[in-house]
Amino acid sequence: MDEKKKKRIILIGRSMSGKTTLCQYMDNKELKYHKTQTIQIFNDFVIDTPGEYLERGSLRGALTVTAVEADLIVLVQEADEEGTMFPPGYSSTFAKPCIGIVTKSDLADERKIEYCEKCLKMAGAKEVFVTSSYTGSGFEELMDFLEKFSEK
Repeated sequence: MDEKKKKRIILIGRSMSGKTTLCQYMDNKELKYHKTQTIQIFNDFVIDTPGEYLERGSLRGALTVTAVEADLIVLVQEADEEGTMFPPGYSSTFAKPCIGIVTKSDLADERKIEYCEKCLKMAGAKEVFVTSSYTGSGFEELMDFLEKFSEK
């Protein structure tokens, strides 16, 4: 009996970018603020990482090590963020497929959302999904993608 291993994703982004809220939304849990202090795994599927691991250069190695357990890199950026933490080509650090998610799209205008999409694509995201946990928009496309990715 060869049971297929469930594919995992890792969420990487700044503090307060919406990574944990994404986990709660995808898991159909009540949305409530929770500061992620350590790496957490939701349903043996989503690896949620603290934003400080990206924000502090001395901790970035923890992302590289943890990403070994993931099959898909997910770069998360909130729509109203000024600038980006992801340099061009950042996803090449992991040598795995990469997508981007723009969160909190209900808080930004189209220009800011397009800027975030551009930043995520420059960082190496092959596809970018624009979501809002508040309105629920964008999740159908994201979940469809993740389901198809898991079937590969």
